[in-house]
Amino acid sequence: MRYDFDEIIPRRNTNSYKWDSAADADVLPLWVADMDFRTAAPIVEALQRRVAHGIFGYTRVPDAYYDAVTDWFARRHGWTIRRDWMIYTSGVVPALSAVIKALTVPGDKVLVQTPVYNCFFSSIRNNGCGMVSSPLTYEDRTYRMDFEDLERKAADERVKVMLLCNPHNPAGRVWTREELTRLGDICLRHGVTVVSDEIHCELVYPGHTYTPFASLSEEFRQHSVTCVSPSKSFNMAGLQIATIVAADDDMRRRIDKAININEVCDVNPFGVLATIAAYNEGEEWLTQLLAYLHANYRYMQAYCEEHLPDFPLTRLEGTYLVWMDTRALRQPSEELEHRLTQEARLWLNAGTMYGAEGEGFMRWNIACPKSVLHEGLERFRQYAEAHRQHT
Repeated sequence: MRYDFDEIIPRRNTNSYKWDSAADADVLPLWVADMDFRTAAPIVEALQRRVAHGIFGYTRVPDAYYDAVTDWFARRHGWTIRRDWMIYTSGVVPALSAVIKALTVPGDKVLVQTPVYNCFFSSIRNNGCGMVSSPLTYEDRTYRMDFEDLERKAADERVKVMLLCNPHNPAGRVWTREELTRLGDICLRHGVTVVSDEIHCELVYPGHTYTPFASLSEEFRQHSVTCVSPSKSFNMAGLQIATIVAADDDMRRRIDKAININEVCDVNPFGVLATIAAYNEGEEWLTQLLAYLHANYRYMQAYCEEHLPDFPLTRLEGTYLVWMDTRALRQPSEELEHRLTQEARLWLNAGTMYGAEGEGFMRWNIACPKSVLHEGLERFRQYAEAHRQHT
C-alpha cells in the first residue's frame, strides 16, 4: 500500500495541542513533536474495530502486547527483551518520572546532556532532585559528547542517575555504539544508573544505526532502564502508552512500586491495541514515512543553502526535529519565538526550552507535508529579510 504523506489533513478545531493552542488560526505550528500525517492503516483499522464494540471499560494488557514489543525489537534491532523485564505505563514522561522516584531520594542529583528534551528537567525537579548538566559540544554543525566533563560530573557521589536521550532530541544525533559504550563505562565506574529515553528509536536515517543502550553488554543491561513507545514513530502520542524495560529484579520492583505511587499503572485499551497493530503490521508505513521525512530534511537543507545561508542546520541523523542556528538574527531565542509567532505567524520552539546551551537556536518540526514545510521556510525567510532591512 502506498501512503500519501503530501495530503493536507486539517487539524484545526480537533482539540489538537499543536494546531489549536495558538490564539490566531493563521499561525503555522512547526513546534511540538507530533506529526501531521495519518497513522498507518492497520492502526486505524484496529481502533475502528475496538470503537465499534462500544464498551470502553478497564483493560487487561494481553500476551499479544508483550509479544509485539519483544518481537519488534528482536527483529529490527537485534535486542532480546524478556517479558518479565517489562512494565507498561501511560507514556515515556510518566515512565521517566517514576524511574527517577524509584532510583533516587530527594536531594540526589540526576545527570543530563544539554541541550536536551525539556521534560527531563521537570521530571527531575518534581522528584526533589538536582540537575547536573554535562553540555554537549557543538562543532561543525553537529554535537558530540564531552567525555572528560561527563566523567567529572558522574564522579559526584550525589549523582545517582543519568538520563540519556538516544536518539537525541533536539540535537538530532543517533549515538554510535562506541559513544554509548564509553558513556556506559563512565557510569558503571561511578555507580550511576543510566535511564535511556529511546522514544525516537525508529526515526533514524540512512548511514546511521540506532543501538539500544541495554543491548551493548550484560553489565549495561543490569545497570540501566530503557523507556520505549511507538508514539513518536507511528504518530499516536495521544493514545498514551509506553514500556519500561528493566532487567534487574530489584530495580524493576522499585520502579513498579513508583508507577503505582504515581498512579500511572493503568493504560487505555486504544494504546494497547495500537501498539500491537503498529509493531505487527505497521512496518511498511514506517519505511515510507522515513523516506518522506528524510526527503523533507534534504529539501530544507537545499532551501536554507540557497535562501538562508546564514542559518545553518545541525546535521540530522535521527528524529524529525531540525535544530537551526539563528544567531545571525542577534535575538534571544525566547524573543525570537515570540516575534516569529506574532510577525511571521510561524511557531517554532526556542532553543532555551532545552537548556541554556540552546540559546541562539530554534527547533523545527518537519513531520508535515512538504508544502507546509515550504510555507514555514518562506515565512521564516521573509521575517529574516525584514529584520535585516531594519538593522
